[in-house]
Amino acid sequence: MMSDDSSQPYAGLEPDVVLTAVESQGHLCNGRLLALNSYENRVYQVGIEDAPSLVVKFYRPQRWDDQTILEEHAFSYELLENDVPVAVPQRNQHGETLHYFKGYRFAVFESVGGRHAELDNDEHLRWLGRYLARIHMVGRAGRFEHRPRIDVQRMAVDSYQYVLEQGFVPADLQLAYRSIAEDVVARLQLTFESAFDLHYQRLHGDCHVGNIMWTDKGPIFVDLDDCLSGPVIQDLWMFLCGDRYEMERQLAVLMEGYQQFADFDPLELNLIEPLRALRMMHYSAWLARRWHDPAFPQAFPWFAQPRYWEEQILSLREQLAAFDEPVLSLIYAGDMI
Repeated sequence: MMSDDSSQPYAGLEPDVVLTAVESQGHLCNGRLLALNSYENRVYQVGIEDAPSLVVKFYRPQRWDDQTILEEHAFSYELLENDVPVAVPQRNQHGETLHYFKGYRFAVFESVGGRHAELDNDEHLRWLGRYLARIHMVGRAGRFEHRPRIDVQRMAVDSYQYVLEQGFVPADLQLAYRSIAEDVVARLQLTFESAFDLHYQRLHGDCHVGNIMWTDKGPIFVDLDDCLSGPVIQDLWMFLCGDRYEMERQLAVLMEGYQQFADFDPLELNLIEPLRALRMMHYSAWLARRWHDPAFPQAFPWFAQPRYWEEQILSLREQLAAFDEPVLSLIYAGDMI
């Protein structure tokens, strides 16, 4: 199997490098260092003398250029300035948010505590709906110049072709995988080229419970590393889970909060299953492209097994069938039985 980069991108990121990098921005570390759960980047909680701990994120080399990262930072500050609770990178004495040390790029954040949102808690869903609407209102006020956008070619076509060309799919499953992938892509292209006016705008991009910390004051949105341009339903559909009735109930409650601040086009509900398919295909390619990073085989050993690809073929077939299921209905929570 081949990968995008045969080197180990974080091989030199030893603890003393992490601590010295943080101290290069004027902080005095006390030696405490805790690796946090992150695979794309490397993220650490760092103890600071006579001050609260900080979180430092080292960006994966060669993933984003500086302009793309800085656009993420600018968007996070724009959200904060509009009273959206979001974790922002600290500015140093020169007003800089992106820093450099020994070939690594990094940013420093306040440490945000909390727990995950509870999707079976209606008040949490309403709260999330209100803040997601506010994120989207800010997102509509400008546009990204450097960040990616939701795109069938990048997320689906390039993804399935990559895992095939690089030999990640077992030989005896390649024909079946290619066939279902091509069928899914054809439906995706038809969906995203459909007649209704699809509006793209700035989004969080990877909005799920793992990227939201819940506190006594409500949610704090973290990790805008995947912010992009797309339809607003991208930031909403991952909060819907369970059977059809449960998803419609969750959607109704979420929209109670959302529509207090922003309008929502019900036609975007047609995109939920296509967006799920895009995420599935993109996720497989993401694992393949990162397989040279030692953290990935250790964390995702099942990816290298034939069973993973057998399950992917089945899941994509089921997803293709889901395209033809009735779209979720948008109704008011008060009308739910």
